[in-house]
Amino acid sequence: MQQQAEKMFINGIILTMDERGSTVEAVAIGDGKIQATGTTAEILQLRGPNTEVIDLQGKTLAPGFIDPHSHFPMSGVQSLYRVVLNSPPVGTIRCVADMIARLKEKAATVPKGEWIIGVNYDDTLIAEKRHLTKAELDEVSSEHPIILAHLSVHIGVANSAALKLMNITPDTPVPEGSQIGKDPVTGELNGFLAEIPFMHYYFNELPPLTMEQGLQAIACAAEQYAAQGITTVQVGLLSDRASLEQLIIARNNGTMPLRVIVWTEPSFLAAIKEGRVAVDGLAASGLEFRTAKTFIDGSIQCYTAYLTKPYHIQSPNFDSAYRGSPVVSREELTAKVKNWHKRGWQIALHGNGDAAIDDILYAYQEAQKEFPRADARHVVVHSQTAREDQLDLMKELDVIPSFFSLHTHYFADRHHDIFLGPERALRIDPVKSALDRGMKFTIHTDTPVTPISQLDSVWSAVNRISTGGRVIGADQRIPALEAMRAVTSYAAWQSFEENTRGSIEPGKLADFVILSANPLLVPTEIRNIQVLETIVGGVAVYKQAAAK
Repeated sequence: MQQQAEKMFINGIILTMDERGSTVEAVAIGDGKIQATGTTAEILQLRGPNTEVIDLQGKTLAPGFIDPHSHFPMSGVQSLYRVVLNSPPVGTIRCVADMIARLKEKAATVPKGEWIIGVNYDDTLIAEKRHLTKAELDEVSSEHPIILAHLSVHIGVANSAALKLMNITPDTPVPEGSQIGKDPVTGELNGFLAEIPFMHYYFNELPPLTMEQGLQAIACAAEQYAAQGITTVQVGLLSDRASLEQLIIARNNGTMPLRVIVWTEPSFLAAIKEGRVAVDGLAASGLEFRTAKTFIDGSIQCYTAYLTKPYHIQSPNFDSAYRGSPVVSREELTAKVKNWHKRGWQIALHGNGDAAIDDILYAYQEAQKEFPRADARHVVVHSQTAREDQLDLMKELDVIPSFFSLHTHYFADRHHDIFLGPERALRIDPVKSALDRGMKFTIHTDTPVTPISQLDSVWSAVNRISTGGRVIGADQRIPALEAMRAVTSYAAWQSFEENTRGSIEPGKLADFVILSANPLLVPTEIRNIQVLETIVGGVAVYKQAAAK
């Protein structure tokens, strides 16, 4: 006889996301795990005198959403401590003057000498279609170092005070695949920075948040993610001790109620694995470190992705043959990947352009040849312009493409008209091609690049409609069931967690999301479905406020 349940959900549409895609009416849980599934009548047989019974009244319950790739807790950091410069449809910035006004408002509240950090601007969405300049930021303030991060977080702009602190001069060497902007006549810095000169400083050298600020940012981001039905978040690039300490404290003191998957910068991962980073509470936090993450190219909308064919309409900064360049050579990448692969790590490499994906797959293949290893589950992050032959090789190597399907909504109009041209733009994020090959794949938001919303990702993969209303490759649309798998069961598999989460089956964690409608029945309206409740280990961590 089965043990009586602590809690049960009955009279619902429960999408189990198991291999058969089955639907049941009820689920019983105990000790934070799923005890049984079945009809309402079957599950009610497990009711005891102290069982809490929740009547779903026909609402949809699904596995808690798993975040296959984002940069938790950066959305919290931005909400609390940054100047957010999004343009429509996300924000309100429409021109250079709007950006300057927002930055001046911030400068008036910040003590002299402290950094002002702007985020999420997009030069292609403002009227002037350009980046701000060093001179314009100097007008905002010469007494504050100012740095602006592009929406992609691959490029940005700095004022004179910031460039001085960054030790960037007109004579600073420019790494491969990077840029340091200069006036074509005078040779003076114009403030523009791309890839390594920008990203190294932005991620590693800016003044860190205090412990209190870091914990507040984690709590804020956790609320944002929970409100979207996410029960497992991903730290997409952990690279410093302070962030690790903050995450461990938040996990151990209960202010971070969501589960966490960590992708770590390779040298920092090596330091953790080799015991050179000892942090109190690490074991109790439950955090695991198995994945090395790094970048191979940049962003298409920044002209820093590495393509096999030139960009459709070139930036004035490049000639007609320009197709981007890699952050590291194929030879250097392959040597690094072999080392990481030999150590037994999962590897997740950022590749937007198809030339970058060629290099990634070559490195993965060579690593497997020299050090054969079953079930490595290496990842190509974004896989935005993956070709059919590349997907064939990914399948052969058991590599997971993690698609940024929201590209088809937020960025595809500009890819179509400017960066890639119609032919390439209509097959970005080719999820249907992966599905046709029987591959497991995931879809992600890359938050804070786009707002956190798994339902938006699912909607984009199913419908592929741009902000301008253009259908972006109807032949790459996928059924809602498969899109839901990409943020539940396939996402669990990507993180080696398929035995603990991702589907509603006995023995797995009781991580659920309750939705206002069944995504499988309203494919065109998925992004309008409301998250009513988010549950981790049987405990509600978010409930939609009742309408007044």
